[in-house]
Amino acid sequence: MTHEAAAQAQPVVTDTTFWTATAIFVIAYAIIVSERVHKTAVAIFAAALMIVLKILEQHEAFHVEEFGVDWNVIFLLISMMIIINLMRPTGIFEYIAIKSAKIAKGEPFRIMVIFAIVTAVLSALLDNVTTVLLIVPVTILIADALEVDPIPYLISCALASNIGGTATLIGDPPNIMIASKAQLTFMEFVYHLAPVVVVLMVVYLLIIKVIWGSKLKTRDELRQRVLDMNENEAIKDPVMLKKSLFVLGVVLTGFVFHGMLHLQPATIALFGAGLLLLLSGTSNPHHVLAEVEWPTIFFFMGLFIIVGGVAKVGLIKWMSLQMLDLTQGNMFATSMVIMWFSAFASAIVDNIPYVATMNPLVIDMAKQLWPNLSGTQLLHHPDLMPVWWSLALGACLGGNGSAIGASANVIVVGMSERIDKKITFLKFMLYGMPVMLITVAIATVYVWLRYYVLQI
Repeated sequence: MTHEAAAQAQPVVTDTTFWTATAIFVIAYAIIVSERVHKTAVAIFAAALMIVLKILEQHEAFHVEEFGVDWNVIFLLISMMIIINLMRPTGIFEYIAIKSAKIAKGEPFRIMVIFAIVTAVLSALLDNVTTVLLIVPVTILIADALEVDPIPYLISCALASNIGGTATLIGDPPNIMIASKAQLTFMEFVYHLAPVVVVLMVVYLLIIKVIWGSKLKTRDELRQRVLDMNENEAIKDPVMLKKSLFVLGVVLTGFVFHGMLHLQPATIALFGAGLLLLLSGTSNPHHVLAEVEWPTIFFFMGLFIIVGGVAKVGLIKWMSLQMLDLTQGNMFATSMVIMWFSAFASAIVDNIPYVATMNPLVIDMAKQLWPNLSGTQLLHHPDLMPVWWSLALGACLGGNGSAIGASANVIVVGMSERIDKKITFLKFMLYGMPVMLITVAIATVYVWLRYYVLQI
């Protein structure tokens, strides 16, 4: 690299630029946490400020991977949303919910257990945000039929979605972001996180048994009302359902083998979305594209630019050095600190902006420790891998700590308000925080045992 190229790669940043970028970052996050202004509006405006004030150049924001928008994450999310939007009208998700309630023989607590398992599995295969959007309306329908309080079911659904979503690359947005930055494959997430998630789900079912097991009761005639429901009537378009399941199968298979295929998950998901749009025979895809969660997409894009700005001016590097000073370069201590800090931070701040901040911090910390390495040799250093898994576990499980800890929680709380069964911040925390603490404690033992004792 020439001297001039090196100078361009390491821009000289004034103190004024540093403090301006830091102020934009801190104020934007504070407003996002306060929820007084919609988080998407805040993210877009703060991102635009970063560019207008020349903290980031426009080409850096849109075209430089280190500082700008992560298009892998963006197109993976958009593509999966398109696939689900095409599947939703077929009625498959209503079918699954009614069938689950009938398998539980209309018993309120058994229904909660089966719904929790279904939610966790769907969250791993689709993503937790999509899953709660699909499952919650049917959950409310079943609760109404049984004349039981829907709030325990809604909270249980949200908590199960965050636990289940932890298991795979596409299950929770933080995992998508970590996978993209750390260049990790779908099967690596399954191999390293799915085993502990199975254990966590078993423990979670025991926890909800203690919390709600004896409180959910209904009359025999109301149970019969659920048993009389015909799940087959929920299927509105059998032909489209077959096409959707075929494409979803192709996409999930592609995710499993994307490392061998040398294709990014976003490419596979985009192929699936395009294929299903073609197979659907829709003459105008406007309504399908209109139902994409565009506010969420633009929120992500704004976040990437905000974090890119503070990364460029050196705030992330300073934070990574503080982390190394705290742990004295001990990678076990770093893993533990990151897991627990991630859990509590994700309960306070939505885990998406938190992970957007932490990804470059972990990478910068690795550069300080192994300055002679680069690319996957650096990102996949054996001592760094447990840190990535600790970040994923802490951020995803920490999302259960509060009503704003994960996007799935925000959606469930919002849907509860529509039926005049408001879940308050404190009520969610009353149930979510103990679940968070127990699951993160188990995850801590798992990381310690697997990567530092057995070293597998």
